[in-house]
Amino acid sequence: MVSQFQIEEVIAFQKKSLQRRVLGTEREDAQNYVLTENFANIITGIRRCGKSTLMYQLIAQNKDVSLFINFEDPRLAGFELDDFRRLDAIIERDKFTHLFFDEIQMLSNWEWYVRQKLDEGFQVLVTGSNANLLSKELGTKLTGRHLSSELFPFSYNEFLTFSKLESNTESASKYMQVGGFPEYLKTNNPLVLHHLWDDILYRDIAVRYGVRDVQTLRKLAIYLLSNIGKTYSANKLSALFQFKSVSTLLEYISHLENAYLVASVPMFSYSLKAQVRNPKKVYTIDLGLFTNLSVVFTEENGRRLENLVFLHLRRSYSQIYYFQEKHECDFIVFEKEQVKALYQVCFDFNFETQERELNGAYEAMKFFDLKKAIIVTVNQSDVFTNEFGVVELMPLHKFLAKKP
Repeated sequence: MVSQFQIEEVIAFQKKSLQRRVLGTEREDAQNYVLTENFANIITGIRRCGKSTLMYQLIAQNKDVSLFINFEDPRLAGFELDDFRRLDAIIERDKFTHLFFDEIQMLSNWEWYVRQKLDEGFQVLVTGSNANLLSKELGTKLTGRHLSSELFPFSYNEFLTFSKLESNTESASKYMQVGGFPEYLKTNNPLVLHHLWDDILYRDIAVRYGVRDVQTLRKLAIYLLSNIGKTYSANKLSALFQFKSVSTLLEYISHLENAYLVASVPMFSYSLKAQVRNPKKVYTIDLGLFTNLSVVFTEENGRRLENLVFLHLRRSYSQIYYFQEKHECDFIVFEKEQVKALYQVCFDFNFETQERELNGAYEAMKFFDLKKAIIVTVNQSDVFTNEFGVVELMPLHKFLAKKP
């Protein structure tokens, strides 16, 4: 139980803290995050990607009638179901109409309370750093009453705005090194990313899921981070890290994915069983993490480039696969169960790599009956045409500057 006085104290303290923030860079798809009547807006995303700043930007539009409360505040650790009644008294007294709840999934039955506030005519926005914990009850308690979206670290265009740079090969190469976490870009201090990494592993995963073997969790996370762009097999990883069962390993990977640290891309197959059985590729949410925390001893520019292309596609699409038969195509993008586009990634398109990359694109084009594919390069442009269709070479900065 938390007293009404404690709740008021937390709200006042957090309000002052929020007001000290600068409005910051406006997000590229700001229209996706506006408050909508009769719907709870649910925004998930990795810690420190800018969710609180986005909230402040939205609160600034309705300052006098907006309530902000972050339920991760230690002073709210004892918050129980009956304490929502005390929160209601504050909302009614201060005539709040716009409610902003950060990390509310920490509380039991939060979705019932949000549904109640929607029924009472309030506009509600909820953010959280764990996709699974925030969304697992939405399908039942808030059916048809929520709009979900994701927030990522800065895109390339947002990075350019924040850093006051022009779109060109040099800025794209820098973005491929430093990533898009706002705090890290502001301070250039690697400790920001080290602390973020530890917070996610311990607070978002170990504590919330009751993971006891934190050291193995940490080793697995670093291994996956260090192997972006490569395939992994659950059976081999389970043996490598001495898990008692493959299912436990898969749970750990699922936790890392739900916390947005890594993402897995399956090999395309019309058979769901084959998708599950075949090796998956792994990517990280931000290349600043790869630069500062991975255990690699070379620049790995090819894998960096592939990861960056994945992130750009992931901002717009959730159905992404890689294709492999005789040759490989890096990314097959689907929308509403229909194939939309094919992408190859090649850091240095030259005499040695040309045949491999084109054959991968042509094979996928034939398989999916598409007449165009794009090969993303660092700075090369060209067009190749044959009986399968057209393959366009596109420089990275041009690819990143527009929606795929």
